[in-house]
Amino acid sequence: QVQLVESGGGLVQAGGSLRLSCAASARTFSSYSMAWFRQTPGKEREFVQAISWSGGTIYYTDSLKGRFTISRDNARNTVYLQMNSLKPEDTALYYCAATSSAAPPVAAPMYAYWGQGTQVTVSS
Repeated sequence: QVQLVESGGGLVQAGGSLRLSCAASARTFSSYSMAWFRQTPGKEREFVQAISWSGGTIYYTDSLKGRFTISRDNARNTVYLQMNSLKPEDTALYYCAATSSAAPPVAAPMYAYWGQGTQVTVSS
């Protein structure tokens, strides 16, 4: 069982930056692939980025490439999402997710564990 708690969301002006954190309770955190998804009302959960247990494999959405960066610190049981040059369309509830798959999937149903989400609001 893995419990995930996101933090770091908030209100930021367009062009600003935020760093989201996701703290995991699992003693074997380093054996899980992790991902960030986001969701806006009335839309399906959207894949943002994913990282393998070692950090050696990263998958990302092309539209966010260069602005968002996922990373992890296995010693701290934490995964991060650095978001730069934020745009109003990045406004969403951001979720952290975990899976025991060695290769991080991009499909939300492949993730067994989810946090409660942290809200990111970007004003124009």
